[in-house]
Amino acid sequence: MSSAQDLSAPFRTSVVGAPPRPGARRTLAAVGLNHALHDGYTDLIYMLLPVWQAEFALGYAALALLRSLYNGALAALQMPSARLAALFGARRVLVLGTLLSAGGYALAGLSGSLAGLCLALTLGGIGSSTQHPLASAVIARAYGRSARGPLGTYNFTGDLGKASVPPLLGLLLSLMDWRSALWLIAALGLAVALGLLRLLPRDPASRDGGAAGSPRAAAPGRTGGAGFGLLVAIGTLDNAARPAFLLYLPFLLQEKGAGLTLVGFALSAVFIGGALGKAVCGRFGERFGVTRTVILTETGTALAILAVTVLPLWPVLALLPVLGIMLNGTSSVLYGTVPELAPGGQVERAFAVFYTWTLGGSALAAPLLYGPLGDAAGPRVAMLAAAATALAVVPLMVVLSPRLAAGASPAAEPR
Repeated sequence: MSSAQDLSAPFRTSVVGAPPRPGARRTLAAVGLNHALHDGYTDLIYMLLPVWQAEFALGYAALALLRSLYNGALAALQMPSARLAALFGARRVLVLGTLLSAGGYALAGLSGSLAGLCLALTLGGIGSSTQHPLASAVIARAYGRSARGPLGTYNFTGDLGKASVPPLLGLLLSLMDWRSALWLIAALGLAVALGLLRLLPRDPASRDGGAAGSPRAAAPGRTGGAGFGLLVAIGTLDNAARPAFLLYLPFLLQEKGAGLTLVGFALSAVFIGGALGKAVCGRFGERFGVTRTVILTETGTALAILAVTVLPLWPVLALLPVLGIMLNGTSSVLYGTVPELAPGGQVERAFAVFYTWTLGGSALAAPLLYGPLGDAAGPRVAMLAAAATALAVVPLMVVLSPRLAAGASPAAEPR
């Protein structure tokens, strides 16, 4: 067996054309569980902000800073995580990252000062920075040319974590103080880390005489950096459109006569549709082709956002789950394309770059671009700008399409 199958080595093009490896489902289950934990860890901070506000007498600016400590560390350290995996193996880094995130929440439970809480959240974000690029690369390596659908399933498991871990914390907070609740949440992370250690295959040593992480030239037909750069741009636009729409949806629904309870129901409908979209759109991309699927979902997103701005309340509510499918589903298709276009076949690095840009686009677009636009022109105009952002993906996808045809696996594009 060559080092192409080393979990810690850069992804080779030979693996793209390979069948799924033995134990691939077990690998997907392990990293999916890890994804659910980390996404749950990320979102449960929202529930803790009111608690910390009362505990430490914080203003809203300070609360926003606490939130950004975790997310900022998560987004900024994607690429260093990939470098660590090249040195020490993806399995080891994933386990240590989960332990670090769990340790961050344990430290938060022990912290008696704001400075200690800030340190704890930063450590938690550092630990969570490992799982997106490395887990995605592990799945791509385990499934070979069939990875697009499993990557969509992996993407979906994060939504399961968002839907389960914060409510679990809410239940614990009704039974005990917040510090004790965080220690139990940290214990959950420890259990998941042990599960990873047991379920993920070991990182085998290179057997071809080369270093386990040494790069190799991509196989003929690879598109190299140009196609990957287009993919990153598409992913950034897709991720920027999502928060822009969600930011203004509650205000637009209130303009149409919805109360707060109905607004909450509407947001849930979008999120449920989004979770379904992440689960199924990766499979659609595998079956019908990346280009067709992305153009369909992005065009559908733009048209659905336009409909939301002009239709009455009840038709809008009926449309929101479908809009959620398209709004979130594109991401699964794009994630599944990263291994096909990874420059030099280095998938850990490619996923790290992709996640850094797309997460950064999502974090920065709403406050820097769409927020000022909403203040200046109102929610409807800002939502139309979100629709235009989604539609801007279409010409980029058309330009990317020939590169997919040149470098994709047989299952990736229609013949």
